Amino acid sequence: MQYQSTRNKSMRFSSSQVIKQGLAQDGGLFVPVSQPSVTLAELADMSKVSYNERAYRILSKFLTDFTEPELRECINNAYTKEKFETEAVAPVYKLNEDTFILELWHGPTCAFKDMALQILPHLLTQSAKKTGENKEIVILVATSGDTGKAALEGFKDVAGTRIMVFYPENGVSEIQKLQMITQEGNNVHVAAVAGNFDDAQNGVKAIFTDTAYKALLESNNLMLSSANSINWGRLVPQIVYYFSAYADMLNSKEIELGQAINIVVPTGNFGNILAAYYAYKMGLPVHKLVCASNENNVLTEFIKTGVYDRNRKFFTTISPSMDILISSNLERLLFDVSGEDDELITKLMKNLAENGRYEIPSEMKEKISGLFWAGSCDDASTMKTIKDTYEAYGYVIDTHTAVGKKIYDDYKDATGDTHKTIVASTASPFKFNQSVIIALEGHQVVAGKDEFTLLSMLSEKSGMKTPKSLADLQTKPVIYDMSCKKEQMQQVVSDFLKIE
Repeated sequence: MQYQSTRNKSMRFSSSQVIKQGLAQDGGLFVPVSQPSVTLAELADMSKVSYNERAYRILSKFLTDFTEPELRECINNAYTKEKFETEAVAPVYKLNEDTFILELWHGPTCAFKDMALQILPHLLTQSAKKTGENKEIVILVATSGDTGKAALEGFKDVAGTRIMVFYPENGVSEIQKLQMITQEGNNVHVAAVAGNFDDAQNGVKAIFTDTAYKALLESNNLMLSSANSINWGRLVPQIVYYFSAYADMLNSKEIELGQAINIVVPTGNFGNILAAYYAYKMGLPVHKLVCASNENNVLTEFIKTGVYDRNRKFFTTISPSMDILISSNLERLLFDVSGEDDELITKLMKNLAENGRYEIPSEMKEKISGLFWAGSCDDASTMKTIKDTYEAYGYVIDTHTAVGKKIYDDYKDATGDTHKTIVASTASPFKFNQSVIIALEGHQVVAGKDEFTLLSMLSEKSGMKTPKSLADLQTKPVIYDMSCKKEQMQQVVSDFLKIE
């Protein structure tokens, strides 16, 4: 399998090269030159095997320069019973006859990012060996909350790597912040950015595309790579869990082989739903992909109108991992539905960078609207959905999953569609305990309570055990208390790496 850039399809790269590099030199994103397929017979066989075996069968179609032992080692090091609370890794919970919750938060940091970031360090270090790389790899990450901790946990003390994470100073939950600023590891560093996620993300992208700075790093035997979903090695493992969910539904006889399902994904950066799109392109029977947004509804408006416009008010919401106005992974979808028109993609991304806006041709809009449906909701609707879901089913969901559930309900009301539907549940309710408890019992209950009292209260209310990784935060010392302006991010990296 060869890969190309969304902004220059004339060059070809191996999977090891694109995983090691992260972002294309022209600023584009790497995508496969051809799309592998999964037959219904293969899908039926997946219902009989473990998650790790399902992962091998999907990943081996994309990472063709990895040997079978190399790839299986990466997979088996990532998805262990010690790291994930359940042997199923990504279990499917039946909410009602039509609605199934894909729980993607049983990993060590209690968010869906673990599904990719537990395997990415292994893929990356293996890729470095395969390409003869002898430089130390510097991982730069901008996070809206979950990616940062998952990347730190995945890369801590991994030989030959260092990792620097930037998060928006007031744009993550208290638990998310505590997870990052208490991170242990001899190769990690964390800093807050005065601004929102897009400020942090733009700062990281500016470092990646600074030719002079990359030359400075090279002279110090260092090279940049990314753990954000702009890295193909981060995105491709996410394709696996959609196939796995379908296989689980086959195994439990909730669907018949070949029966189409809907997939609902709460998303801000578009990576998680893009993985579902790639699964669909490979042959997963999908009727509709539903893109769920919070008040930062730039994706919803794009899918409805074909106009992407980040020139709008930015909202800080109770679903902070979706508080994003620049959805990087959308570029990969645009490349595909444009017929791989790299010149058009370059023009659109230039318009976005210079004017904060672009509009796609009508034929591309029709292709997208034919498969995708989109909606958005505010915090009040999110809170109501948490409460309503608990009262109806005794099941507690976090603020992001609630956005997905609310938009799915809106979709059903608008279309009457009765296809069985998977809602991607992207975080444990314990990561957003304050908002969840307020939704369930009211503001007065949380007054004067610290994070750890709230964790205990939520455990008692939900009947779920508080994840050990979150409970342990109470006794961990704060290691990182740095804050910087976005213009200072490059200097922060240099200080961390001790280069001038």
